[in-house]
Amino acid sequence: MSQKVGVFGGTFDPIHIGHLITTQYVLEKRKLDKIIFVPCYISPHKTDKNSSNPIHRLNMLRLAIEDIPYFDLTDYEIRKGNISYTYDTIVELRKTYNNIELIIGYDNLVVFDKWHKPDKIVELAKLVVMKRVIDKESGTKNKYFENAIILDTPTIEISSSELRERIKNNLPVSFMAPPKVEEYIRKNNLYRES
Repeated sequence: MSQKVGVFGGTFDPIHIGHLITTQYVLEKRKLDKIIFVPCYISPHKTDKNSSNPIHRLNMLRLAIEDIPYFDLTDYEIRKGNISYTYDTIVELRKTYNNIELIIGYDNLVVFDKWHKPDKIVELAKLVVMKRVIDKESGTKNKYFENAIILDTPTIEISSSELRERIKNNLPVSFMAPPKVEEYIRKNNLYRES
């Protein structure tokens, strides 16, 4: 398929407005046909953290993007189970798309050399980096900076952990999560316990 697609992976626990705003910005700047969200089963960078049930995370993601024609998702990593490696996902998506741009945050670019098969990933996909606030300590640059396309994306100060904390403390998350996601969280009583 000759479509130019962006691939954006993450835990999405839960997906929030910041994810949607920044990825739409990337779609426009990179002139992508669509962005495919990839919820992971277990993130290799968060093996010590317990994420919510993958089915809940997938359902919330589906609700968040269902009315947006240029956003899509794949449940490949969730179906596969175990630790989710971007390399495996890109190989799988290359069976359908030959023009893939992998969208990551600047914090991930700094440690990209520690990812699983980073050289193979950049052979199969362009590296597009969302640049938010850069902390002073992230001065070390690896070889992947050379070929990365760094976009100056909007800084949306919302995090999934902040949302979970607010829900746990019975605080509103309107304007932070899409309404359908907020409703799903309430219906399924998610994030109530620590």
